[in-house]
Amino acid sequence: MTITVATNQQEWDAFLLRQPHRPFLQSWAMGEVYRRIGQEPIRLMAKDGDTVRGVCFAHVVPARRGRHLSVPYGPVVEMENGKWKMENIEELMTELKRIARDKQCSFIRMSPFWVRTPESDTQLKSIGAKHSPLHLLAEHLWYLPLTSPDPWLPIPSPSPSPIHMTEDDLFKNMRSTTRNLIRRAQKEGVTVTASADPVADIEHFLSLHEVTRKRHGFTPYTNTFFRAQVEEFAKTNNVILYLARHQGQVIASSIHMTFGGETSYHHGASVISKIPASYLLQWTAIQDAMKRGDHVYNFWGIAPRRMENGEWKIENAKHPFAGVTLFKTGFGGNLLELIHCIDLPLSARYYITRGFEMLRKWRRGF
Repeated sequence: MTITVATNQQEWDAFLLRQPHRPFLQSWAMGEVYRRIGQEPIRLMAKDGDTVRGVCFAHVVPARRGRHLSVPYGPVVEMENGKWKMENIEELMTELKRIARDKQCSFIRMSPFWVRTPESDTQLKSIGAKHSPLHLLAEHLWYLPLTSPDPWLPIPSPSPSPIHMTEDDLFKNMRSTTRNLIRRAQKEGVTVTASADPVADIEHFLSLHEVTRKRHGFTPYTNTFFRAQVEEFAKTNNVILYLARHQGQVIASSIHMTFGGETSYHHGASVISKIPASYLLQWTAIQDAMKRGDHVYNFWGIAPRRMENGEWKIENAKHPFAGVTLFKTGFGGNLLELIHCIDLPLSARYYITRGFEMLRKWRRGF
């Protein structure tokens, strides 16, 4: 096995698209997004001869609390009998640690797109990982399978040919309240369109996002990041900007990423309104994904839940996804639980950062 710095975009994305899970955050384009906001991308590729066995995209985060390498939903490596080939991961991590030290990073923070299993902790200990005090990305993903059998769950080999769901199937599996709100938005005259020029129309989204940020009090991505992401993914037609209008005014908007047969609802924004435009917007995006022949619609993160007296209850009302959990799950779907974010310490400075983040976690209450 050899570990090299990747230079071939086509080879990189072709490997990623062959995997069961294809997180767009590990795509080549995502590295260019971070380059544009001043965070150097690092792309490593594990090869056995001419055959790619794994990839890992990371970017340098010059944070004041601790300069580090961030690995969003990676690394991505081949699986064998339903398990990750840890030797490939270990070799990638050895090289990533070397680069991180050269970049004067005190730790590596990874949020792998690895399904949580009883063996997860044992596998992670083999590379010296610690559970991070905070999460980096969504770890409880709510998704809607658009084909049967479920494309994100292990299935026997040889796998049966996928059967695409129908709109009627999906609509009847929604929560009744969700169906009613979709119909109400239609009766109220809401129209939802996919922008023909997302690079220009991003300004609609940014205006609404500022309103949403102030309403919920969260720390958002910067406008520079939003613009860079839309512009880079627009180059390959892998981004869709939706605009929901009522009486000529844009009252809701969202940014969806499309990659490898998966549509991800990545960013959303709206004004305070009694018009349920966001419900019709999501249903329109799901219908469009079906027309493209996609196999998964990824709603992104929800808050952890537990069953209580026959009903699902959110475990912690302070969780950042608590406010959108009922909205997302109302469309029907399944939960995919990923392993918790992990850290690989590289110097004593990491423990100063860890202490700061533990305090921050305590103050935030989740």
